[in-house]
Amino acid sequence: MKPSSPAHGRIIQIEDADGKSHQGAIWGAWLGILVLAAAVKVGPLVAGAFPFNSDEAIVGLMARHILQGRWPTFFYGQAYMGSLDATLVAGAFVLLGQKVVAIRAVQLALYLGTVVTTMMLARRIIGPRPALLAGLLMAVPSVNLTLYTTISLGGYGEALLIGNLILMTTLSIVESPGRRPFYFIWGLLSGLGLWAFGLTLIYVVPAAVLIAWLSISPKLESVRLRRLDRAVLILLGGIVGGFPWLAYAVRHGPGLLLTELGGSAIVGASPVSLLPAIASHAFNLLVFGSTVALGLRPPWEIRWLAPVLIPVVTAFWFAVAYFGLRSLIPQARPGPGKILLAGVTATLCAGFVLSPFGADPSGRYFTPLAVPMAIFGAGLLAELGQRLGRWPVFILAACVLAFNLWGTVTSALRNPPGLTTQFNPNTLIDHSYDQALIDFLAERRESRGFTNYWVAYPLAFLSSEVAVFVPRLPYHPDLRYTPRDDRYGPYDQLVADSPRVAYITTGPEALDTALEGYLTAAEVTYRVADIGDYHVYYALSKPVPPPDFSNASGERP
Repeated sequence: MKPSSPAHGRIIQIEDADGKSHQGAIWGAWLGILVLAAAVKVGPLVAGAFPFNSDEAIVGLMARHILQGRWPTFFYGQAYMGSLDATLVAGAFVLLGQKVVAIRAVQLALYLGTVVTTMMLARRIIGPRPALLAGLLMAVPSVNLTLYTTISLGGYGEALLIGNLILMTTLSIVESPGRRPFYFIWGLLSGLGLWAFGLTLIYVVPAAVLIAWLSISPKLESVRLRRLDRAVLILLGGIVGGFPWLAYAVRHGPGLLLTELGGSAIVGASPVSLLPAIASHAFNLLVFGSTVALGLRPPWEIRWLAPVLIPVVTAFWFAVAYFGLRSLIPQARPGPGKILLAGVTATLCAGFVLSPFGADPSGRYFTPLAVPMAIFGAGLLAELGQRLGRWPVFILAACVLAFNLWGTVTSALRNPPGLTTQFNPNTLIDHSYDQALIDFLAERRESRGFTNYWVAYPLAFLSSEVAVFVPRLPYHPDLRYTPRDDRYGPYDQLVADSPRVAYITTGPEALDTALEGYLTAAEVTYRVADIGDYHVYYALSKPVPPPDFSNASGERP
């Protein structure tokens, strides 16, 4: 036995060295995936393929106001999305300056966190090697996911990251039901998510159902943690995480918050009757939602991306759906991770069809599907690898990634519109003339006036709030207008107190005709200048407010 001891010791050392080498390779692969994910976003950003629109400008303005000591609880003009994103952007402004690039840097950091946590989830659900495949599918995502995780609409990046953390914490509770901190953390994340963006409820609902089921399971009889203790810990965490939401509800009542969570912002965009509304939302889900989520088209238009690869990619994702359903049958012993992913998918689809949000087919609400798709997709690729070998799987994965990258590149090259969040053609503006517009207004000493939603807030942010034009003008061809477009009250007073005002339009032609007739009838003389897509009425002989275009049924999509 003695002679064998040294050899045995050497074998152990070799195995340890191999293990460390293997771990090093895995960590290197994770780092490489993050670099790839960053490169996919930075390339189009450097090329200027993401136009700076009004929703993103509001985030920037909120961040600027936070640094000035004015911290809002919610996104300006709505109460279903908190100011967490703007708070993070305010921190980026301190480091990088008050620039658009700082807003995008926050989104990049959030998305890298989502990629990492997706791989961590996948590692727990399907194993370490398939987790790398899930990371690759997230690193080179569909155009839709690239879009809504690169620009800021106020909370989508946070919702994805917080959602992943909720799922990971839920799995930790399932694995270690006696660990008190996990319950508090779960409540904290759920409360924070509720305030940051109500979309996180699609994670909270299935996770809460699983935890509730676990609490009545006989398996917990030996755990020294009473159900009441678990509930109290979750409640305390929820109060801490959702404190801004709760504090606002106490001050102003919960009515507005609940109606906003229920989709009051777009009520009226669906049929009035329940069944036709559900049918319309289901159509949006199956036709518009599926094609966007799979990356077959960009969310802002009907145009097929990388058509040569569409049959392969479509077949792959249908196979992933079948693989996911098959893995959920009791005989497959799916485990809590797969059940959670399926629950997120089912909750999102049900919420979309049954709520007013189903009237919005833009694609933004389908971004959370990317994580279940990536993990189940990686699981299918791993299973195919065991059956067919490495190369067929490599080719299939390469086709999916090439398809996503092809779609992103071709969309970025079609600029304008570029990679845009505006799917209504009436809202598409060539923003390359923004600085020229700001310079023109400064030269003519026109710093106050009226415009539409899509001009007002980028103009305010980019001019450092020197040019303040409130959104009182419509942009729809039928001149529909909703007061919800006017998001920030203090600007109204600045314009009202100004001794001179100007008007900026970007169409439609009917608006210009109506506005010119209105000014003429009011005996106002003016001059006109065209700057790119901007039509500027300036040097008005006297300041006059615009006509009332309000229409209670006209809601901004």
